[in-house]
Amino acid sequence: MASALRGSLVTLAKGLSGARLQPFCARSLSLTSSQNVSESPPARADSTFKVTMVPGDGVGPELMTAVKEVFKAADVPVEFEEFHLSEVQNMASEEKLEEVLSSMKNNRVAIKGKIHTPMEYKGELASYEMRLRRKLDLFANVVHVNSLPGYSTRHNNLDLVIIREQTEGEYSSLEHESVSGVVECLKIITREKSRRIAKFAFDYATKKGRSKVTAVHKANIMKLGDGLFLQSCAEVAELYPKIKYENIIIDNCCMQLVQNPYQFDVLVMPNLYGNIIDNLAAGLVGGAGVVPGESYSAEYAVFETGARHPFAQAVGRNIANPTAMLLTAANMLRHLNLEYHSNMVSEAVKKVIKQGKVRDDRVCLFSTV
Repeated sequence: MASALRGSLVTLAKGLSGARLQPFCARSLSLTSSQNVSESPPARADSTFKVTMVPGDGVGPELMTAVKEVFKAADVPVEFEEFHLSEVQNMASEEKLEEVLSSMKNNRVAIKGKIHTPMEYKGELASYEMRLRRKLDLFANVVHVNSLPGYSTRHNNLDLVIIREQTEGEYSSLEHESVSGVVECLKIITREKSRRIAKFAFDYATKKGRSKVTAVHKANIMKLGDGLFLQSCAEVAELYPKIKYENIIIDNCCMQLVQNPYQFDVLVMPNLYGNIIDNLAAGLVGGAGVVPGESYSAEYAVFETGARHPFAQAVGRNIANPTAMLLTAANMLRHLNLEYHSNMVSEAVKKVIKQGKVRDDRVCLFSTV
């Protein structure tokens, strides 16, 4: 399925290409509404954008190959600086991590696959994924869950956004064995970071023309930690009177998403809840293989799939669905202000899926991980 979809996309991209890029200007990392793409291809600029690429583990390298093939066929003015970083393939070291960070900081934009985190404790609690997020302060993860015509799912025409704080919470890497057989794992919630992610969510809703923000929490049990997060969201909500604000307990949120996801617009939540909800919501529209994602700091943007799985059992079998990574790449192009090429890639993906000519029973494999 993957090679057939790539082949169809390359053919479509070539047909749509001939695109030439007008001279570009630097684009602010702040969120802005999409601009209309001109009907005729813009003029070509001499410059290209440098983007850091980290394929990651599992099927990540195969998905990145699909991206590179489509970009080449569509004459996309992006040059990749590629780094192979892995904790499970003997490709991990402090020097390599610093090389990746240096490239990301220089280029300010990156696209990456999932860097698999082994469960065994080897003296370091923070994974490379977590360290990258903290070093770049990628505090806001954004996953736009959108139904794709051509995929048959229980719920159609879904359109909701999940915004996750991903630099603290349960993923703070603060664990210790206080006495033999007793492990304490600390969840860190701060007012500063809670207000920051809440403001990001309300700014996103305002700039994208959305009407409601829902804070997801468990303050009935974690009264101080989640209570602080909930209080911070409520305080920020008062600054945005035109945006409706609600809150919901995480377990009820999971049930409501399955029963009636249409009630939600923008959801904002701490780290662990966001990880769970990202995957649940991806399942509503076809699975991990179809949902794009992105992470932001004040200076940097890293684009990765919305539900992160290495899908190692599919390596070399040509069954991994490249849709999520291609849509992620299209979002990256939009961020770079390459609107014409972004739309070319995303529309080609959607057209292939809607036609249904390259789908078979294997399309669901990536969705079940």
